[in-house]
Amino acid sequence: MHHQDLLNKKFEELKKAGKCGFISFITAGDPDFKTSYEILEKLPNSGVDIIELGMPFSDPMADGPVIQKANDRALKNKMNLKKTLDLVKKFRKKNKVTPLILMGYYNPIHMFGVKKFINQIKKIGVNGVIVVDLPPEEDNELCIPIINNKIHFIKLATPTTNKDRFKKIIKNSSGFIYYVSITGITGANYKSNTKLETEIKNLKKLTKLPIAVGFGIKSRKDVNKLSKNADAVVVGSSIIKRVEDAQKKKYNKRKLVNYVLSYIKNLSFSLK
Repeated sequence: MHHQDLLNKKFEELKKAGKCGFISFITAGDPDFKTSYEILEKLPNSGVDIIELGMPFSDPMADGPVIQKANDRALKNKMNLKKTLDLVKKFRKKNKVTPLILMGYYNPIHMFGVKKFINQIKKIGVNGVIVVDLPPEEDNELCIPIINNKIHFIKLATPTTNKDRFKKIIKNSSGFIYYVSITGITGANYKSNTKLETEIKNLKKLTKLPIAVGFGIKSRKDVNKLSKNADAVVVGSSIIKRVEDAQKKKYNKRKLVNYVLSYIKNLSFSLK
């Protein structure tokens, strides 16, 4: 079985069941390696269908303050790309069925070495990669080598992406399209609008790939509204905000982990 198959299979299962998938985003190593592993390992039992794991980077320009702080916490605790891959390896020893995607920026991958990165993610069972700051013009850098290794390369589209641009984006896209529901940085408030529903329908005319909608989803209401048209919803900033809040409240590790997971369950079960 190729690494791509796990993600494809998951979307097929969801479609058959008439369900919208729940994708959760957490930053690797936030607030530290051990705690983030405990959260990661329990995500599938908390109603998460697909996991997005952020690769910490010191200058995450597409991210709002919440994810920036998560990156800072992880980096302060000596998190790096090698340790992020160790985290995945540890997770895969116990769980071989939940699709896992790495998300981040090109710089850490470039510093690590593209060939080395691809070899390692292939070996440890990463199913897809999202690189926020690589436009389709740079597909030869990373996108095509990753797809050639039977790993998904997932691209982002926004409400401001015009039709021609979108066609360019989907050309070497696989897995799903990550549709960013609000222009600007992650974590801003989701504005429920019928325009979004129309946009998703229009995208579906241009691609057979599933559409996952993310950025700014905070409540069960948001999740429910989006789930009617999207194949999956992505929740990130509001999960990570729980890590931050738990730390401010000086929760111990167990309490922090439970605090984060109970929030995820509350959102994910509104889809079931």
